[in-house]
Amino acid sequence: MSIPTTRRGFLAGGTGLLLAVTLPVGRGRAQMTVAGPFAPNAFVRIGTDDLVTVMIKHLEMGQGPYTGLATLVAEELDADWSQMRAEGAPADDRLYANLAFGAQGTGGSTAIANSFMQMRKAGAAARAMLVAAAAEEWGVPASEITVKAGVVAHEASGRSSGFGALSTAAARQPVPEDPPVKAPADFVLIGTDRPKLDSASKSTGTAQFTMDVYRDGMLTVVVAHPPRFGATLARVDDSAALAVKGVEMVRTVPSGVAVYATNTYAAMKGRDALILEWDDSKAETRSSTQMFAAFAEAAAQGGETVEEEGDLSAIDGAARVLTAEYRFPYLAHAPMEPLDAVIETKGGKAELWFGSQFPSFDKPTIAGALGIAPEDVTINVLMAGGSFGRRAQGSAHLAAEAGAIAKAAGRDGAFKLVWTREDDVKGGYYRPMTVHRLRAGLDADGAIVAWENVVANQSIMAGTPMEAMLKGGPDNSSFEGSTGLPYRLGARRIGWARMESPVSVLWWRSVGHTHTAYAVETFLDEVLEAAGKDPVQGRLDLLPPEAARERAAIAEAARMADWQGPRRDGKGYGIAYAKSFGTYVAEVVEVEDRGGTPRVTRVWCAVDCGIAVNPNVIRAQMEGGIGYALSAARHSRITLAPGGTVEQSNFHDYPMLRIAEMPAVEVSIIRSAADPTGVGEPGVPPLAPAMANAWRALNGARQYQLPFGGAIS
Repeated sequence: MSIPTTRRGFLAGGTGLLLAVTLPVGRGRAQMTVAGPFAPNAFVRIGTDDLVTVMIKHLEMGQGPYTGLATLVAEELDADWSQMRAEGAPADDRLYANLAFGAQGTGGSTAIANSFMQMRKAGAAARAMLVAAAAEEWGVPASEITVKAGVVAHEASGRSSGFGALSTAAARQPVPEDPPVKAPADFVLIGTDRPKLDSASKSTGTAQFTMDVYRDGMLTVVVAHPPRFGATLARVDDSAALAVKGVEMVRTVPSGVAVYATNTYAAMKGRDALILEWDDSKAETRSSTQMFAAFAEAAAQGGETVEEEGDLSAIDGAARVLTAEYRFPYLAHAPMEPLDAVIETKGGKAELWFGSQFPSFDKPTIAGALGIAPEDVTINVLMAGGSFGRRAQGSAHLAAEAGAIAKAAGRDGAFKLVWTREDDVKGGYYRPMTVHRLRAGLDADGAIVAWENVVANQSIMAGTPMEAMLKGGPDNSSFEGSTGLPYRLGARRIGWARMESPVSVLWWRSVGHTHTAYAVETFLDEVLEAAGKDPVQGRLDLLPPEAARERAAIAEAARMADWQGPRRDGKGYGIAYAKSFGTYVAEVVEVEDRGGTPRVTRVWCAVDCGIAVNPNVIRAQMEGGIGYALSAARHSRITLAPGGTVEQSNFHDYPMLRIAEMPAVEVSIIRSAADPTGVGEPGVPPLAPAMANAWRALNGARQYQLPFGGAIS
């Protein structure tokens, strides 16, 4: 890669050093982009106060990109960690595109993976310019200058300086050609624990989230959405709503009826007072029971073949055939901060403040809703209080609604759109309801000769701008994790039946892997049991020699747990493995029987995510993913009553894991020299199947539907 030397990326005067570096996916030429004075379109800012601010192109929603990406810059800059700061980058595809997507967005556990070299190059370039400035000022060879812990020094002359004092002179230096980066053996910060840069502000309450934003004259807006998915508004009587103190206006918008008020309470009371009639002619009116029956019938018919190898007729001649059907409910994401956005319009322009996970979708959507050009829309990307996929909206529905309420107001002004928890839990965009139908054939010696898995669910990408990426083919996110298995399973067929429903669906933390890992790993466990094989050794025996990383993850998890078999001392032990988002994870779960229900007491997690940029963040993400997955396995389900209305609304009937339910978790990060991969999602998939396997080992109970807490059909 090379970086043109014809451009400069620094602030003029004494304000410091500003640098932006963008690198294309794969090999090719890097491009250095110039950012104007004080313009927030650079990755690296070095102030005269020695502070280094890294502009983070990925939404910080608790998963750690502020810390991880700043670590990459600090490593190559040879900065001291105490001088590092992070700030969310604004919406700007040209500068801040996710190199994995080609558009600005956060998802798929890609933050570190796509930015690994890009951010290191940015830090290395800034370092080289500081060194060049020092060499020129001190009259010494650049080769004799060292940088360590934020200090630029020339040992022979005894000269030294912080970054800030050199930043103005550095601004006059040419951008270096392809700045070299360190060899892994020379890493100082990468691979070591560092505290998260955003922890202090979140702990003290100084971190700014969307709900903290207030603009002069701002109105709070809530929207009454249809009670059934696919319903449309037939009639509205807003007279009682307008009589509520604080309510200023009521407007019809494409998604429902918007109530504008001087405060949140008044807006909610006004919405409650609306008299609404809905047209259900195109609405989903089936219950969950009816939908599961339809999904199961479609799975039984085999679906469309999405992967096939060998002759599946081998299953007909097998000595023993095992079958299972798994059912997974719709799941809400339930982040602690529900959806919200602040929009301010003035003079044909719009400015927004919210936790935008896909600015590339949100910006043109808002522009379209307002009838203005995308360049007249500014999005300030704020930290978000969780997402788990909820803010990664291919349809950009929140942005569309924000634009719609501003347009419908009929005047310029500031408006805060607020979704209550009930709005979000009842409002859809769920992990898809899914049915898996599996068959496996064993020969007389217990070897697997054939394997079939048919998945029935809705497509997440259908009906969104991302559908174009499918190019008319199947939606891989619907069945990912059931295909490309590392195990030798004989003849193999994977089918997918695409189901249709007005219920809106969305990726949920670990997307398809959240259900495919459960179906595959619990069924595989049953097949190994039927063959009289140990769950750990049986998996290792199914792996080919080239599956070294898979083998290492499974073996490490077993070692951590002191694996002695699936049951001992009145406790059950289960193992599950899944590779998702390029990361290899195996988990062993210890389960006790507490009054006829499983209680997870310990989890051992082995993860191989390539180079570990910040082990502290990796462990936190594995622990968080395990807790999130356990919460869903024990408690979570969204069900539709007869007639199609959602039965859950808040944490009283869509409960989260309590702290007393959280098991002890031990994480082992497998040392690797491979490029880093994601950690935000891969901790989730193995937990539930390992839990189910441990529960079956303890008392023979087979869990073919989730959650463990009750039936869903």
